[in-house]
Amino acid sequence: MMDKMILGRYIPGNSWLHKLDPRAKITAVMAFIAIVFLANNWLTYALMFVYVLYLVLTSKVPFLFFIKGLQPIFWLILITLLLQVFFTKGGTVLVDLGLLQITTLGLANGAMMFCRFVLIIFMTTLLTLTTSPIELTDGLEKILAPFRLVHLPVHELALMLSISLRFIPTLMDETEKILKAQKARGVEFTSGKWRDRIKAIIPLLVPLFISAFKRAEDLAIAMEARGYRGGKGRTRFRLLRWRFADTFLLISLAILSGLLFWLRS
Repeated sequence: MMDKMILGRYIPGNSWLHKLDPRAKITAVMAFIAIVFLANNWLTYALMFVYVLYLVLTSKVPFLFFIKGLQPIFWLILITLLLQVFFTKGGTVLVDLGLLQITTLGLANGAMMFCRFVLIIFMTTLLTLTTSPIELTDGLEKILAPFRLVHLPVHELALMLSISLRFIPTLMDETEKILKAQKARGVEFTSGKWRDRIKAIIPLLVPLFISAFKRAEDLAIAMEARGYRGGKGRTRFRLLRWRFADTFLLISLAILSGLLFWLRS
């Protein structure tokens, strides 16, 4: 199993976050992504880290899962960090390399950009780890319900998004299996010329696409065999119930937003 890919996985649990209404969790994550840009000094970032770490610890999900959630986009974070460090002008010049300079402002901006990435990834990972695919589908469908007025296929769209999210770790697991099988046959992916590496990817992509289409076909047959005909007239076994804990989560985000406005430089 490809343990590096955490996005899309669900870890069953009995914490208060697992029991929250998916509508509250989805709304909270979207609101958090918006308010994270309010932070512009170290005190505001420290406050946001305390808030996120409290949610992570109370979710009772091992912290290692959240660290692994950073690994797939490590290079994106690193490149963004380097761009901020080398191309941000201002502050005291620490290292002068001609066209490239490392300044105190560049280091500060790079560190803050890194903090934003970590905060957003932790929150989105927390959403998928504590919310089952069925709950995600129901929550998205309820949130998007007003768009039915403009004839948007809300149920189908929510189902498609949920299945896509769930297929990410499944396809990554399949990639890992194919990769090991190809290495066992003597195919090298990490050594040799770059042209040889590109050619070596083709034997990996072909079986991966075949496997993906096969899984999609199996899923379609299973849904059809169970009488799935879309969202029209469909009833639900589990009904969503909004509780005080859901309201508390959104109120805590509102308080966090107010504190960020107050503490902004």
